[in-house]
Amino acid sequence: MGAFWDDLGEDLADPFLRRTYAVESVRQATVSRIVAQLEEARRAAGLSKAALARAVDTNPDALRRLLTAGNVNPTLSTVAEIAAVLGLQLTLTPLAEEDRALLTPPIEDSGSDTRRREL
Repeated sequence: MGAFWDDLGEDLADPFLRRTYAVESVRQATVSRIVAQLEEARRAAGLSKAALARAVDTNPDALRRLLTAGNVNPTLSTVAEIAAVLGLQLTLTPLAEEDRALLTPPIEDSGSDTRRREL
């Protein structure tokens, strides 16, 4: 393997970094899936990206980037608004048990707040 994979393997030996990596992977996959579903719904509705942008009162270029760029991070409010215009609503579903076991257990408090972030 290469240096990247060797380094990643070493990094993932740390429980905090392993969990952080897993959570980020799930986050990215979730956002990508939702954006793809919005794009599919837009096409099924026969709306152009420009028409959808007008319906949600946003810049057409911003909406086009959201629906076509590979690495986007839209706000929940934006996603919910686009979904509503397309006749959809957002829902949450439980994680698969194997994902939940990896992602949701609390991490031992090491006494340091340097690894936490504000939501």
